[in-house]
Amino acid sequence: MTDGLRVLTMNLLAPQKGDYERRRPLLAEGLRRLRPDVAAFQETVWGDGTDQAVELLGPGYQLARHSGRAADGVGACLASRWPLGTVRELGLQVTERTGSFVWGAALAVEVMAPPPLGPFLFVHHKPNWQYGYERERELQAVAAARFVEELVAGRDRQVVLAGDFDDPPDAASIRFWTGRQSLDGTSVCYEDAWTVAHPGEAGHTFSPRNPLVTAGEMVLERGRRIDYVMARCGVHGPRLDVAGCELAFDQAAGGVWASDHFGVVADLRLPRRPPGAWA
Repeated sequence: MTDGLRVLTMNLLAPQKGDYERRRPLLAEGLRRLRPDVAAFQETVWGDGTDQAVELLGPGYQLARHSGRAADGVGACLASRWPLGTVRELGLQVTERTGSFVWGAALAVEVMAPPPLGPFLFVHHKPNWQYGYERERELQAVAAARFVEELVAGRDRQVVLAGDFDDPPDAASIRFWTGRQSLDGTSVCYEDAWTVAHPGEAGHTFSPRNPLVTAGEMVLERGRRIDYVMARCGVHGPRLDVAGCELAFDQAAGGVWASDHFGVVADLRLPRRPPGAWA
């Protein structure tokens, strides 16, 4: 039986970059130490007899993958310790200039967790990353949120949302996800685990203090929090409590950094009693 779960989102940085042979042991050791129940990975590769996520996680996980991959094999996937049920995907090629980002998608997977948590919906959201593409990220957020609402269809089902959203907390797309504004006549509310655990703290997950960031394509990056774990709220507020939320892989080991992103790991649990009724 379980009334909680550990959720991780992590952009692994494609193995073609950043001296992966030195980074790989850090990622493998860290993932096996963290032991997430479910995880969302961006910039991962598979094929030709190899599967990066499987190799890093070790045994005991089931995977579901975004169907699109870049020409160099880079894509996204999610992993679960528990069996997977129905898998559904929504492509997020919402305008002409998003068409080339083929692995941009919302992947929604039914995770068959044991009671009392029970089956829940785990959604891996990956919008476009480019500066100046806020309109696209807004459209992608609305499309993904509507997709989830159709899947839930009024059922009493927990929904956990995670990924590299490529927007800071004050951007319209994140304000939309967290219930602080509507977009295109649609409103939803998801609780951001980091904000609950660390109110007022920046929590940058893409930071120039990491030399892999400034060595990359965004040489003047100033630092942003762009990676999130969130839980869908009901009309009476959060339906999962945040027991903790921390950055992962945010320190070097022997001068080596695991990725250009820091991960986010959140521990979520059922509340003492269901929201919506007096004690």
